[in-house]
Amino acid sequence: MFILDNFLVFGVALSVFLMFFAGGLIALGLYFTPAIVGAYRKHNQILPILLLNIFLGWTLLGWVVALVWALNDDVTQKAQ
Repeated sequence: MFILDNFLVFGVALSVFLMFFAGGLIALGLYFTPAIVGAYRKHNQILPILLLNIFLGWTLLGWVVALVWALNDDVTQKAQ
């Protein structure tokens, strides 16, 4: 019975750890969405967008400004 209890405690602890780890990855992905969008769109000002996102993204206003900036049309044009 003691071994089964240890496996149960280990399983619960592992599940909680994995949920927090996955939640942290999702939160980081959401936090850096403006920088990810800017990089995907090959924005010409990706470094300032990333810096704004890092330093002011924790404020809702900074995050929204970075996202709007990442979505504007200042992108590298594809060669035709």
